[in-house]
Amino acid sequence: MVSIEKKVKVREMRDAETVLSIIRERGKKGLPLERVYRHLFNPELYILAYSRIYSNEGAMTKGVTSETADGMSLAKIHTIIEALRYERYEWKPARRTYILKKNGKKRPLGIPTWSDKLVQEVLRLILEAYFEPRFSPQSHGFRPERGCHTALSEIQHEWTGVRWFLEGDIAQYFDTMDHGILVEILSETIHDGRFIQLISKLLKAGYLEEWHWNATLSGCPQGGVISPILSNLYLNKFDNWVETVLIPQYTKGEKRKLNSSWQQTCNQLYKLRKQGQRDQVKEVVKRQRSLPSRDPRDPNYRRLRYVRYADDTLFGFIGPKEEAEEIKRQIKEWLQANLKLELSEEKTLITNATQQSARFLGYEIINQQGDNQITRGKRAVNGRVGLRVPRDLIEKKCVAYMQQGKIIHRAEKMEESDFAIIYQYQQVYRGIVQYYLLAYDVSKLGYLHWVMRISLMKTLAAKYKVSMKAIIAKYQSSVQTLEGKTLRCLATTLEREGKTPLVARFGGISLKRQPAAILNDHPPFPAYGSTELVKRFRATTCELCGSREYTEVHHIRKLADLENKGGRETPRWKRRMAAMRRKTLVVCRTCHHEIHAGKYDKSIGTNR
Repeated sequence: MVSIEKKVKVREMRDAETVLSIIRERGKKGLPLERVYRHLFNPELYILAYSRIYSNEGAMTKGVTSETADGMSLAKIHTIIEALRYERYEWKPARRTYILKKNGKKRPLGIPTWSDKLVQEVLRLILEAYFEPRFSPQSHGFRPERGCHTALSEIQHEWTGVRWFLEGDIAQYFDTMDHGILVEILSETIHDGRFIQLISKLLKAGYLEEWHWNATLSGCPQGGVISPILSNLYLNKFDNWVETVLIPQYTKGEKRKLNSSWQQTCNQLYKLRKQGQRDQVKEVVKRQRSLPSRDPRDPNYRRLRYVRYADDTLFGFIGPKEEAEEIKRQIKEWLQANLKLELSEEKTLITNATQQSARFLGYEIINQQGDNQITRGKRAVNGRVGLRVPRDLIEKKCVAYMQQGKIIHRAEKMEESDFAIIYQYQQVYRGIVQYYLLAYDVSKLGYLHWVMRISLMKTLAAKYKVSMKAIIAKYQSSVQTLEGKTLRCLATTLEREGKTPLVARFGGISLKRQPAAILNDHPPFPAYGSTELVKRFRATTCELCGSREYTEVHHIRKLADLENKGGRETPRWKRRMAAMRRKTLVVCRTCHHEIHAGKYDKSIGTNR
């Protein structure tokens, strides 16, 4: 049971948002952060951290111990705080696992224990509050209200006239970050030895692979809650150098000088119009439209643009190729000398923006010209950056629904309900469309829609052993878009007693380009204390028996786990969670033990 003394301390602590707002103000003003370690004794920060990570898929994934979010309690928070207060907290090594990359290689991921995730999230909250106002506006990865779309929108709207793209990729960035340099960067503005030492110990905690401990002499393990903010902090030094040294070095002239050929056509047009020679005017106007009004090779005009997402960078340069090569050399040397990082020669390319496309964040990026196939005759697009759906993307996405050039059904989905099948197809399709809505040729995804629609109908037809014509008759529907258009789709409903039916649709999404960014890495969280779980967690009352003795939170991975399987009677705790439609239940330790033992309804639970 949590002691009265500890409860009083909780009430005396500052609100988490107040603490973070004070830290944020120091970051905005460029003031150093001092005595920050003492904030790790504030339980409010851990409750806030818990409210932000409990719903993550990894919350119920075990690290090197069996500890997960299940069983979370105020007592656990106080145990962590006591260990930190006396500097006895020990980071456990992460469990190493691997995920496949697009090129067939494997990316290592480190899975920390639940307590380590919680402490990492508290550290991340503090670091983000302090450094977020100081980060470069050209950095878009793993930042609040920023993401792939904000980076791409900046390129699309700000990079007019770019002649060369320089695609930069740091080789094995997360594995080669130098711990000494990272600690030095932190120490420049955070003047608290205990706080720095805690992060330093985290970096050196190592990892377990096949139950063998391995040291982490460098790098920041992907998979850790704190890894994104540390990686951004490390490369922020590079951002600052680019903005203060490299860009000023290659910025020259206010405007390009007028193109002499274009000026000659202007003079010629004036004379022809004065003479009333309309036929010749049309010919000269046509020739004039093929010429830029400003000299694209003006030796007194230079511009360098820059954007970064995580370890992927893209530069846009207005100037000769020789200088673009020099920029690449300077970047490579600076990264080696100052951050001990290497550019990937395979992925660091210099591309002619008017003739070829660069690849960045899954899009093809090109400097549009009026003689392009799609923009032919539209002089207004000259020099403007265009975003395209990559040619090979649609083919790759269609692979899962085709075999030997023919569209097939998905046999592995036939055991699922109609609602689930249609919903899953739509989730995949919607995710692809929403990501590529910035592309001017997003309508190309219509082919993917056609392939997936046929595959979906074949799957449903195979399930019921009927014709596709029968499936169309049963599921054909329509939906109205925000633009007022009516689009065809396949739809089904899931009836719910006393509630509005759920509707699953495939299709019905407009393939019209949207010029504004619509996706970011993580939208703002709700105000602290307003989440339902926080209120229930603070109440310290068992939601099954009403006891206030040592409450903790019972977690499940997904709501589907509450379904009754095997025909047995559904336990009351499951019925309670299903009625609440929540993956959490605040219970006392006794009830929690009985739930895990499978004895809740057989013993104490039914009598309470």
